Amino acid sequence: MRVLLIGANGYIGRFVADRLLADPAVQLTALGRGDDADVRFDLATGSPGALTRFLDAVHPGVVVNCAGATRGGARELTRHNTVAVATVCEALRRSGCGARLVQIGCGSEYGPSQPGSSTAEDAVPRPGGPYGVSKLAATELVLGSGLDAVVLRVFSPAGPGTPAGSPLGRLAEAMRRAMQAGDGELKLGGLGVQRDFVDVRDVARAVHAASLSAAQGVINIGSGRAVRLRDAAAVLARVAGYGGSLHELDAPPGPLRGALGHPRGDIDHAAPVAFPYPDGCGSWQQADVRTARDRLGWRPRINLEESLADIWMEAACRI
Repeated sequence: MRVLLIGANGYIGRFVADRLLADPAVQLTALGRGDDADVRFDLATGSPGALTRFLDAVHPGVVVNCAGATRGGARELTRHNTVAVATVCEALRRSGCGARLVQIGCGSEYGPSQPGSSTAEDAVPRPGGPYGVSKLAATELVLGSGLDAVVLRVFSPAGPGTPAGSPLGRLAEAMRRAMQAGDGELKLGGLGVQRDFVDVRDVARAVHAASLSAAQGVINIGSGRAVRLRDAAAVLARVAGYGGSLHELDAPPGPLRGALGHPRGDIDHAAPVAFPYPDGCGSWQQADVRTARDRLGWRPRINLEESLADIWMEAACRI
């Protein structure tokens, strides 16, 4: 099976590449903007015609799109998350390769949900910020393309390589700095938020399974369990061997600050974010993952403690 992977150098894409390369039946070609891609191509600026010619030359059986942006203004997010996917869909429609498309979506497409509930694929999406809107628009393009396609809505990926700007990445960095400074007290904000964390290596397994399956439509990829950031912080402290005390800061008036995980004395320098919750998902999000089990034969294998241990291992190397 020849697979074209777009975005192989991204957080999720790196693990998808590793997973696909481990399958001896897969011939992998990486397409991206970086110098180390097999083929350099920028989806946000390249034309569908140019991509079509490449697809006809390589003739992949599966195209996996892990490319996209998680930060930036509405225009940048639209360009990298929506226009780029429109280019992929149009190129695949024009091409004679007949490839299957596996698109990486995100839980932010759903927006806020009722605390205690599990969000299934038939929930009406109401994204609460520009990132979720741009990803939802991409999903709608894929679903309306007429292609053999599946969208994996990944909730909150965690594990090795977790971006420093993510909540768990900021948490690990704050703990590293506190331990380095010998600070016996760590003040953190925003710990009441509950998210469904899924290890990025389990996400890669889901992508592999989706590539081999005939499943179409939207499929949630998560752990199926919401975890309070306060509890994740306690687990991380145990994993890191941090013996200091954790104190939760009261939420400031107005938008929640984007600086969860700043040691004492640094919180005043945190810049506010544009939305109460940067991902636009409110205080609670939990995936219903039964469709992934039934249609992909997929279940998460790696628990959050192992994911946090790997996040800490990388943070500790910076001490």
